[in-house]
Amino acid sequence: MSDCQGLGDCDDTRMQRIYEYLDGALTREDITEIKNHLDDCPECTEQYDLECVIRNMVKRSCKESAPDNLKNAILDRIHAIRPVEA
Repeated sequence: MSDCQGLGDCDDTRMQRIYEYLDGALTREDITEIKNHLDDCPECTEQYDLECVIRNMVKRSCKESAPDNLKNAILDRIHAIRPVEA
């Protein structure tokens, strides 16, 4: 049984360890401990899944490029409000 079950929620330390797990910043022993914990704790698994979705969305959005017409409109606006340097 997970140490989180019955408590209603994991503490911030446990969640920090899950973030480190997602970042690949743990030892093999720590990875095993976190995997086992996620197998037993639905609350942490839910938070883990949410963090995976958020990270995937951020990763995907960083790969996307703004359309040229948007870039041009922004540049036009900047040039319109910025004084022209001699």
